[in-house]
Amino acid sequence: MAPPREKPLRSGFTTGACAAAAAKAAVRCLLGHKDDSVEILFPDESRHSFALCRLQRTEGGGAMATVVKDAGDDPDVTNGAEIGAQVRWSDDGSKESIYLVNGPGVGRVTKPGLPIAVGEPAINPVPRKMIIEAVAEALEECPQEPRPLEVQIFVRDGEILAEKTLNRRLGVLGGISILGTTGIVRPISAKAWTDTIDASMQVARAAGLDEVILATGRTSEAAVQSYLGLAEESQVMMGDYLKYALKAAGRHGFRKIHLAEMWAKLVKAALGVPQTHVRNGALETHHAADLLASLGLEEETSKKLHTANTAREIYDYLLKMKRNDLIAAVSQQAKIQAEQWSGLPVSVYLVSSEEGVVHVTH
Repeated sequence: MAPPREKPLRSGFTTGACAAAAAKAAVRCLLGHKDDSVEILFPDESRHSFALCRLQRTEGGGAMATVVKDAGDDPDVTNGAEIGAQVRWSDDGSKESIYLVNGPGVGRVTKPGLPIAVGEPAINPVPRKMIIEAVAEALEECPQEPRPLEVQIFVRDGEILAEKTLNRRLGVLGGISILGTTGIVRPISAKAWTDTIDASMQVARAAGLDEVILATGRTSEAAVQSYLGLAEESQVMMGDYLKYALKAAGRHGFRKIHLAEMWAKLVKAALGVPQTHVRNGALETHHAADLLASLGLEEETSKKLHTANTAREIYDYLLKMKRNDLIAAVSQQAKIQAEQWSGLPVSVYLVSSEEGVVHVTH
């Protein structure tokens, strides 16, 4: 009997697409329509429909609409968020016929290096274009709009959601960013990670920094930041995208890399594994044992470690046997591999959750 096929992962919509749909619905409400759903244009010229969550006229002659974000099967912190737009005719003297402002839950940019100018609402260029195009479609029924139209984008509980992101470090304060380059969220998107890595590096360079901390997680990052005392902007959360982050540091013109990892990820780096997430292959302990054998571990002991359950068990054994020389050798091998990928000098910091930085290889 053939095994059942895995159900394909379901795609969803970006915050930018949801904001554009809400904005179009709000403008149509302003013009007297009461829709249950709206359809908007995406960057690839396709059209998609969005069900509305709330739609109403507001005080002062404006209108408001919201959409609940469906991110599909992607584990996005904004999945299920209510994203809305409030619109009104404005007498504020804007030179633009349609202009965007950030409402509650949408951040504002406070640091250079992002694709949005300091002081502007944290609405990225593609979502900004999608919102303006969607509003312009709605305004086709009112070609002679009497005055500029203000479009305020807001996210319910966006300030709380932002605490689960890297926004504060990137200089986006007060809420989340309105993001997306295609309008579509692909499940477990590698691009979302790599975009964040690049954005973090752009902010660091704009802050005048030439050294960067690449960390696989918050524990290792915090330990190395405490050890070095570099500026906050120097910290780049690379997750499991080791090779990408190292190459990106070279592209962005950094002079020096500080690589922060715990033991299992350090071993993968030493083995030349470019993407260190377990879904790309759990660390086989016999590979770790063979690596140690190549670095000087006795053959009999190496064979014994082939049956270890985890990389942590191997590490604890090395500590027990006082083989700090082998721990240092693994770190050195990781440094060599990291320098090959990045083309830059790399210092490697081995971190434990209990003790912080336990070994440094310069």
